[in-house]
Amino acid sequence: MHDNTLRISKIKSMEMGEDVEWRNASRQKPMNVLNYITMSLILQIRDLLCPPKKVLSEVEITPGICVLDFGCGIGSYSIETAELLARSGKVFALDIHPLAIEDVSKTASKKKLTNLETILSDCETRLPSNSVDIILLYYVFNDLKNPDKVLHELHRVIKPQGILSFSEFRVEKISPGIAKTGLFQLQCKGNRTHTFMKMQ
Repeated sequence: MHDNTLRISKIKSMEMGEDVEWRNASRQKPMNVLNYITMSLILQIRDLLCPPKKVLSEVEITPGICVLDFGCGIGSYSIETAELLARSGKVFALDIHPLAIEDVSKTASKKKLTNLETILSDCETRLPSNSVDIILLYYVFNDLKNPDKVLHELHRVIKPQGILSFSEFRVEKISPGIAKTGLFQLQCKGNRTHTFMKMQ
């Protein structure tokens, strides 16, 4: 409880403008602290029922690649991916919420994962164009304020032969909309994810 109080205090300080770096990092407001804590608990239960490793088994995670986990949350898929890479390659874990970034950083540090880096942002990754092999876009699309802008940013950073691995509630209804943007083409459907290829 004491830890949560400190975290709530930290967010209030940010909202008052004491954290300039955060204000420059995002234009979409993150959920409030209590909602984040509730979401974290829900995600932990989800991970018990459907382990991240099972979801990632539908993605070809190979040593040396660069992976972006967009909307990483508590880092379930970021941490698992970094471990699968066996400290080779690179994982970027991006989220709009500073507490999510804090959680992922703590877990990575605890597990001594040196190939994971966090990014605090709602859209701009600040990564070079054509630099990412795989993008994980899991259970965040419905919450995006400007999904078109995000998809354009993901299209910019992904390599010509890169993969966008997508999963969301009601994924069958959302996937056609992604394909209609002309940025990505649906390649295949797995049990839990849909795989898109970058269109030139």
